[in-house]
Amino acid sequence: MNRLKTSMIALVVLLFLAATTANRVANSQAGKPATGQANVATNADDVQRQCPIDAEVQNCTFCVDPTEAPTGLDDKTNDFVDQGQHDKDRETFEVRDKILPDATQGGGLGPVYNAQACAECHQNPVTGAVSQITELRAGHLVYPCSPTVDCAPSFVDAPGGSLINDRAIDPRIQERVPPVHSIGLDEEEDVRTTRISLNTMGDGFVEAISNTTLLKIAASQPYDTVSGGLVHGQTINIPIEEASPDSRVRCRVGRFGHKDQHASLLSFSGDAYLNEIGITNRLFLMENTSLGRFVGFGSGFDPLPDNTPCNDDPSITCGEDKENDIDAFTRFMRATRAPSRDKELAESGKAKEGEELFKKVGCDVCHRSEIVTALPGTLINAGTFKVPDALGNKIIRPFGDFLLHDIGTGDGIVQNGGQSTRLKVRTAPLWGVRTHTRLMHDGLSLTFLEAILRHKGEAEIVRQNFESLSQGEQTEIIIFLESL
Repeated sequence: MNRLKTSMIALVVLLFLAATTANRVANSQAGKPATGQANVATNADDVQRQCPIDAEVQNCTFCVDPTEAPTGLDDKTNDFVDQGQHDKDRETFEVRDKILPDATQGGGLGPVYNAQACAECHQNPVTGAVSQITELRAGHLVYPCSPTVDCAPSFVDAPGGSLINDRAIDPRIQERVPPVHSIGLDEEEDVRTTRISLNTMGDGFVEAISNTTLLKIAASQPYDTVSGGLVHGQTINIPIEEASPDSRVRCRVGRFGHKDQHASLLSFSGDAYLNEIGITNRLFLMENTSLGRFVGFGSGFDPLPDNTPCNDDPSITCGEDKENDIDAFTRFMRATRAPSRDKELAESGKAKEGEELFKKVGCDVCHRSEIVTALPGTLINAGTFKVPDALGNKIIRPFGDFLLHDIGTGDGIVQNGGQSTRLKVRTAPLWGVRTHTRLMHDGLSLTFLEAILRHKGEAEIVRQNFESLSQGEQTEIIIFLESL
């Protein structure tokens, strides 16, 4: 394989698309408190400032063909770290945080949160995988134009951000979807959705996909299906929280989360530690509010300050995460293997026929069966991480394109992508989907057939192609999905 030629072509593609791809950074709405980036909507698309990205492509001197990424629904490392380190990081991922420090961990839970441990939301069949746990988001629409002018509405967060936390360390600050009349929130937040927890296994390989590769996938769409349907994935550029303020590049193409609201696993870890567990850390030092009310240290609710130095470097403030657990979370996810298939079922005649039909009707336009990660040594994440041998030049089979699409199920929530993403969601990677009991971004589809039939919008023609199949052929596609 001539990787040098491919690299040069990819660079040309990136330069062409850079001028047309919307570059955005997360900004809090005016008058709202600063919170984690995935909790507060960005401003309107046309006011987003530019945030450049790297190609994340390097030339190879002695080019070699990519190899298959290791797979397995187990606790084994992919060799990013040794097994002993991976086990230690997994234990940190599983620690149940508490409100106050004790002999095992530093405390800091809440004041508002969703879970006590990462593994509460990511564990089936092993730590790091999926669960039935959902989070709740809400907001409302505003219509900026006069009644005589036709323009799209804009999404506005619920007070304090779209994330409505399910738990609190004090019932007086328990969140719920407004109206909450007792605290003066009388306006209804009528845009609501649940979000099902996502698989994190194999995410180290996803992080190692170059910006150029994702931009090339987007450029290969629009795709005309047999009946002329239009599919066009959208990329968005997301701030890398760990990037140096002096860095020439601060963003990269988003790929994690139902809205592609994250682009690096360390940014994701810091954000989730704050928004899901309520623990401030060196990337996110300000506590979330409770529906816009200050509930951090000094409020009478949160007992721990957010200015604790890091244990390993007292010159850096680590918030409540003085042991830098976010680094262990990140290292754990980078070292997980990609989800494996049910080998026996995958080799069956019906599953193989189903896979061919899956491609024939057009499902693989978005649910891509093969992506190759960047070469080892490639600098990614705004230059903060070098792709190691364990993650680089690997073939992954995610059955997803990591792009945003409007398939008629959009939840109406805006996060890091601006208002143009309001009705779009990331293509769900289907690797490991046989371990899911609740499907789609909201977890409201309980069978594969229900999930398929919900596809509209960009997926309208593909769904119609599926519906035109015989019942036996439809069953073969579902058997194929059951093997993933």
